Amino acid sequence: MRWNLEWLRTFKAIYETGTLSAAAQELSVSQPGVSLHLNSLEAFTGYKLFDRSARKMVPTEKGKILYNYIFEPLKKLETGEQHFHKRSKDERVTISVGMCFETFQYTLEEHIASLPFNLIIKFGEYPQMQQDLDNGLLDLIITPQKGNQQNLQYLPFSKERIVLIAGCKTETAGLEDLFQQGKLKEATRLLKQQLWYSTAADMEHLKNFWLTHFGEHPDFSPNYIVPNISSIIRCLSDSTGFSIVPDFLCTEYIKSGKIKAVWEGTYPLENVLYFGTRKKTMYQKEIAQLEQLLREKWELTVTEEESLQR
Repeated sequence: MRWNLEWLRTFKAIYETGTLSAAAQELSVSQPGVSLHLNSLEAFTGYKLFDRSARKMVPTEKGKILYNYIFEPLKKLETGEQHFHKRSKDERVTISVGMCFETFQYTLEEHIASLPFNLIIKFGEYPQMQQDLDNGLLDLIITPQKGNQQNLQYLPFSKERIVLIAGCKTETAGLEDLFQQGKLKEATRLLKQQLWYSTAADMEHLKNFWLTHFGEHPDFSPNYIVPNISSIIRCLSDSTGFSIVPDFLCTEYIKSGKIKAVWEGTYPLENVLYFGTRKKTMYQKEIAQLEQLLREKWELTVTEEESLQR
């Protein structure tokens, strides 16, 4: 008797999603079918692979060992499936893109319906995006970080400036006077007494801004941890509090007066944004179209783009 490949795929889906129902949805199969595959695999191995609870399937030690053993082989098979799946001439090409949630909202969301190809957007951490791009699971990534994979190339196309913002009802006159006078120690003491917003996934903007402009790590915890930067901006709109965010995400709110741009630092902190692609790809035409949409959104001139590459 041999184990069935589908049992392993089902096991991997349960392990990664945490529930039978979520695994069934990911695999587009019925929940009873997922249960059957898991039961068959446990019978074959002779081990209990998960501890069942009402809310989550918790992997046992044997389950963890099995997952680590099959993860890379299954990933290679899935990559091969994507590359070698037979497509009809009339089938639309599918492009997979990795970027942060806010960048998608700001750039591509409004253009989805007009694209002549299928699009899959994946949100996540930049190192994982780079790995997925290298493995063929993504075709394009938008990232402020360059990896060292030999198969990948990075083209700079824009910059994001990291700035201090506040809700429009926040009293900032005293703070802005301190910044103008160069009294940064006093400004930091005042800032630490304020209400702060950040995200659970990424506090790097706050840490880098504080270290760059004040010469120390922030020694306070934000009051409110929300899902993403878009949530921060909506929460601050017409309200009080502070946050550190990329400037392009709050431009419209600043123009409308719902948010204040308080300070960008003596020497602004900027990140270069890159298009990351594989050096060899069969989707060059589609990727070029996406890159053009992004360039137009950021309204870069040819001179500005050339200056980024120097």
